[in-house]
Amino acid sequence: MKRIFKYTFVGLLAGCMLMTTSCSEERLITTPTQSMSGEGLLASGNAALVALNGIYREMYTAGWSTTGNTHQCFGITAYNLASEVMGEDFIMGAQGSGWFWFDCVYDVKDMYTRTTWRNYDLWNAYYKWISNANYIIAAEETMSGTSEEVNYAIGQAYAIRAYSYFMLAQWFARTLVGHENEPCVPIYTEPTTPDTKGNPRSTNAEVYAQIDSDIENALSRLEGITPKDKSHMGYAVAQGIKARVSLVENKWAAARDAAKAAIEASGCSIADVKDFIGLNNVGAKNVMWGAGIIADQVGMYASFYSHMDLESGISYANTAPKLMNKELFAKMEPTDTRRSWVKQGFTYKDQDGVASTGLLQEKFKFTDVPTWLGDYVFMRVEEMYLTAAEAECRLGNEAAAKEDLMALMAKRNPDYVCDDLTGTALGRTSAVEDETGSLLEEIINQRRIELWGEAGRMYDLKRLKQGFRRTTQQGWCESALLANRPTDNPENYMWVMTIPQTEFDGNVNLDANKDQNPLGDI
Repeated sequence: MKRIFKYTFVGLLAGCMLMTTSCSEERLITTPTQSMSGEGLLASGNAALVALNGIYREMYTAGWSTTGNTHQCFGITAYNLASEVMGEDFIMGAQGSGWFWFDCVYDVKDMYTRTTWRNYDLWNAYYKWISNANYIIAAEETMSGTSEEVNYAIGQAYAIRAYSYFMLAQWFARTLVGHENEPCVPIYTEPTTPDTKGNPRSTNAEVYAQIDSDIENALSRLEGITPKDKSHMGYAVAQGIKARVSLVENKWAAARDAAKAAIEASGCSIADVKDFIGLNNVGAKNVMWGAGIIADQVGMYASFYSHMDLESGISYANTAPKLMNKELFAKMEPTDTRRSWVKQGFTYKDQDGVASTGLLQEKFKFTDVPTWLGDYVFMRVEEMYLTAAEAECRLGNEAAAKEDLMALMAKRNPDYVCDDLTGTALGRTSAVEDETGSLLEEIINQRRIELWGEAGRMYDLKRLKQGFRRTTQQGWCESALLANRPTDNPENYMWVMTIPQTEFDGNVNLDANKDQNPLGDI
């Protein structure tokens, strides 16, 4: 089946333009088929914000990136949640309605021929954001407005493109370091049309070079400009993205510097746990980037909190409770305020019908259940402190690493100390029996706790080249242990997604027999 996707921008809604799609039976190009400039959307820097707001709206809206399984396909939080359940720390107690369960048990790669599963959803979403970013970037020379207005629009487009390629690389290729010359994803930097034949897969090194170039272009244009909204990728958020990318690239000094710059530019500060209960308010002082959800934008069942907030009474959370790894919880001292993020002694029947007791998540809550309200948080300043700490540790600056770590932990546990820790050793897996007791391991463990449910655990496991193990002692049910899968092998292909068949159908420079990712684990 060959498809072509057409983009249409319709009606202004609460400051955001909703981007919708329609498809006709032709060939797949994951890009728009008409110039947005022709619609006047890119005539000026301010006008381009309409198009940008359309992209940002898609970052939390369900039902546009795929027409099937939409209740698990609602943008950034959905993709990060899928990455979370693929690891060891974020436990799905049962399958429930099925949403995210197939990610959890690694049973989606063979669904690449369908347009209703994770493979297609990820590919389609990120490439559509890239496509529209390309149109905005291409309009720079003809865009009217002040230099600040134009730079604000173009800088965000570069940041969106960098972010999208970064996420595609994490899902559709092995990690960069050690796999620089392996195939990653096709690169598009110019507007495309139905006549575009498609590009071949670029290497990891080429894709990350593009990401680096895009993020530097974003930073050069966004510096000194105050973001108009928390949903926008301003200078601080672009630095935060650079920090994330630099960790994957093992560019430790760059990661440290970007994280520090993000902290300073954001104006955000570490918040006490009691000050961001529910993690559902983009107005909190620690939130750098997120989506403020208003009443007519809620996803209802197709939303992050419907899957998370069991006390809301919504069936998705009730029938598929989300739990914390008991061994991870045990790493928090009794005085750690983050212990409030779980309900101890929660009883339920697991996927195998076994009566179980676990640690029910209490970290993510609706702000108002009857109206389905709750903002989406995409980046917190606490992440930047942990990034800086990891980078300083890897650079051998242990005093600075401990200072960054303590800046966070002073707000989490008054009894916390890390004075005696040293070194950068990590175990082959994250399992308790493989622990090294190093300073780096402690920083990573605090990252696992602090960003639990938010950051996408599989992204970290891939870049750290660290395997994992699931056990019943951690709280996993037997049917989700992945006992016969090579989870302890960080070089495996389990967590490298297959490319959707529709891309091969529409791209003459890709051959499914040669360019598809391995269907197997190794």
